[in-house]
Formats: sequence, C-alpha cells, structure tokens
Amino acid sequence: MLWFKALHLIAMVCWFAGLFYLPRLYVYHAMSEDKESRERFKVMERKLFYGIMTPSMLATFAFGAGLLVAGSWQLYATAGWLHTKLALLALLAIYHYFCWRWLNDFRDEVNQRSHVFYRWMNEVPVIFLVAIVILAVVKPF
Repeated sequence: MLWFKALHLIAMVCWFAGLFYLPRLYVYHAMSEDKESRERFKVMERKLFYGIMTPSMLATFAFGAGLLVAGSWQLYATAGWLHTKLALLALLAIYHYFCWRWLNDFRDEVNQRSHVFYRWMNEVPVIFLVAIVILAVVKPF
C-alpha cells in the first residue's frame, strides 16, 4: 500500500509539473512571431503532453485506484473528502483535455487566443493542487 501511495504521489508531481509548464509554453507560443520559434514550441509542447503529462496522469489514476482497491472501500464510501477529491480530479482531467485541444490549435496554426488567456489558464492547476492536497491530507469532512 505504501508503494502505491509513493508511486501515486510521484506520478501526481510529474503530472502537475506538466500542467504548470504546458500553459506557460502556450503563453510564449502565442507571443512568438517567427516560424522557427513556433515550430520549436510545437515540438516542446507535443513532447511534454504526450511524453510526460498524459502518462503521468494515467499513472496517477492507476495508482490512486490501486490505493482505493487496497484500502477498505467501506471507509471510503462515506468519506466526503474523497468524493470531493475525485470530483476535482474529474475536472482536472477535463482541464487536461483542454490542454490537448489547445495543443492541436497551435499544431494546426489556428490558435485564436492571446497570451493573456494562457496566462490565466496557467493559474488553474494551482487551485486544483491546493484543494486536492488539502482534501487528501486534512480530510476536512
């Protein structure tokens, strides 16, 4: 069980590293004006999304599910903190999906959003991280 917890946390840290960095790349990509820079950003974004973020997200979910299965489901069935955390993870997966959509917009050179939009989107994972960690550690309800 402790191995699942350790691997779950490692995968989560890697996933969040990507969630923090990819929108920052989008900021710079949206500001870039030359073709060489835009092509470089496309490569960086693709490698980050497919090489780090998505595998880390899947590992986070897999090891988290392992923790649920290895633990006593009867204890978790009434744990409001866990249900809230799982709901936030579902929303975070939707955010991950939007990161993929924006990746494709940049790839296809049809991005219509400004660097300011991506600056705001860069803050979204922080809110999720704070809430999820507090729920998992403090278990307020």
